[in-house]
Amino acid sequence: MKDLWSMVRTLIWVTFFAAIYQELRKPDAERTWHGKVAGVVPYDFRVPTLDRLRAAYWDPDTDQVFTDRVFGVGWAVNLPVAARKLAALVDQYATASRPALRRSSSRESE
Repeated sequence: MKDLWSMVRTLIWVTFFAAIYQELRKPDAERTWHGKVAGVVPYDFRVPTLDRLRAAYWDPDTDQVFTDRVFGVGWAVNLPVAARKLAALVDQYATASRPALRRSSSRESE
């Protein structure tokens, strides 16, 4: 597990420096300080705003669980959507396990 954490931490740092390198390669007038590393991992080094924070962490009108991070490298978790999907998953598991529980309890009573 320690090796996995070391690998993840190394990937985060490599992505961070790749994002900075990607911006510094651009001419001054074209630097936006936000984009995607290798077209996949989002980054944003602009000062966070309340609207961007709300869009990343609290947007219940969408179905997207992972959104672009407000500051830094990686993704943010859209909390209401994640909670809704987790509740649906728990409900589905509870519904699926009820018949199995009834069958096992009826067998025990016989």
